[in-house]
Amino acid sequence: MPTVHRYGVHEFALTAQAELPNPLWDGELLATFAAPSGREIAVRGFWDGGRTWRVRFSPDEVGLWSWRSQGADAGLCAAGTVECVPYQGDNPLYRHGPLRVAASRAFLEHADGTPFFWLGDTAWNGVIRGDDANWERFLALRAAQRFTVVQFVCCHWRGDVADEFGDSACTEEPPIRINPAFFQRLDRRVARINEHGLLGAPVALWALLETDIGRKLPEADAIRLASYIVARYDAYQVAWLLGGDGNYQLMGVDRWRRIGQAVFATGHDRLATLHPCGTNWVGEEFRNEDWYDFIGYQSGHGDGEKDLRWLTAGPPATCWDREPRLPVVNLEPNYEIAIGYHHHTVFTDYHVRRAAYWSLLLSPAAGLTYGHDSIWNWNFATGPSEGHGNWHNGAVPPWTEGLETPGIASMTVLRGILERLPWTTLVPAPRAVRQTSDDPQTFVAAARAADGTLVVYTPCGGTVACGDGDFPHPVRRVDPRTGAVRTQPDLSCPEGQDWLLVCGPGWR
Repeated sequence: MPTVHRYGVHEFALTAQAELPNPLWDGELLATFAAPSGREIAVRGFWDGGRTWRVRFSPDEVGLWSWRSQGADAGLCAAGTVECVPYQGDNPLYRHGPLRVAASRAFLEHADGTPFFWLGDTAWNGVIRGDDANWERFLALRAAQRFTVVQFVCCHWRGDVADEFGDSACTEEPPIRINPAFFQRLDRRVARINEHGLLGAPVALWALLETDIGRKLPEADAIRLASYIVARYDAYQVAWLLGGDGNYQLMGVDRWRRIGQAVFATGHDRLATLHPCGTNWVGEEFRNEDWYDFIGYQSGHGDGEKDLRWLTAGPPATCWDREPRLPVVNLEPNYEIAIGYHHHTVFTDYHVRRAAYWSLLLSPAAGLTYGHDSIWNWNFATGPSEGHGNWHNGAVPPWTEGLETPGIASMTVLRGILERLPWTTLVPAPRAVRQTSDDPQTFVAAARAADGTLVVYTPCGGTVACGDGDFPHPVRRVDPRTGAVRTQPDLSCPEGQDWLLVCGPGWR
């Protein structure tokens, strides 16, 4: 009898009696798993070339599971059992279980209630372009640097239609056809994300440009493609980004509601959201959808006043508490070493930190994503970014330059700082501070925890002005570059640098 540890992935293959002309449309495989407790879970299978079909399943109860499968082909109708055993190890995804929205609706947590802080990296091209050895190097480093999420694209998008072998995921003319060889190479790389203790955040349908597959495909084809991708990878520990970089209002909110409803109607209950284009908030259009579990947004790569005000005074700061309340995560702030759209600012670790702490204190601190201009692109040599015009002046560095940087070091420090705070109860407290300038670059962000602890981020230093009351004591000045802490009697900080002030009891 096959065995699998709790929250691991059990896979089995079935052989159809006949090959179908276009299995994505002409065939279907559905497996129903019965838990030891008696409840049942339905899981979609997927075609994997020739007459081979597969089912992947992640059991959440220890004990004997039984399954039965159904399909139009007699070879796809079968039954069996699998034994789920306790997990023995230190991988947090398997020790604590898949993610869910916490009862407070402010952050994410594991199945056993352990809080999960989303610290992601946008390795968009990495799964497709990176060979196994390079991908392994990247994952090992990000795990050591205390990241928790890897965001990636698993189908066509602006920078990649073909993988390193020249294979594409599918045709682009309806009715589309799947190329299993493309996904077979992705399989082991997706699995390795979890094996390093990292959550996968796959984009199913990139959707910014009219040439992107999430926009150009008819709705029925988009549903088929996304459903195939979800069936293939939903058993892993993932949180789905159904669409990538899209202006969903422009494309049609109802279209994307229907796509989400169809794609996530059957199978595992993994979290899902949308990754919007820059400075685009879709929380109000989707927060009532059953499949939409948390609000993702992209503050993006603008360096102009309008972009900064969108983050500091726009929807992330003003719409997070609307009902039904959902966790909020900035899925793409300023990329380190990217060049700003308006003033051509080269974003340094300072800009990375500024966007990060603003994001965490302007909405409840569920998490955020880091990005480096060479990692997302995954060039092997300095050169242009495919499909992105003159991005980075046509000279994006190779991916290896984004492995160990000052911005990444700041993210590692950030996670350590958050772990010393009651971060799961932090709620924006804009009235606790007084803005002394109308320049959005100097915006001071503040949030308060349930125990009264006040956390303040000042991007330019100087003395922070009190708002609607006195700051609680003790006052600690925390260096966001190093994590060094100094207790002081007042709210002053050295000028010309960014600082955190942690005021009150909640510092471990």
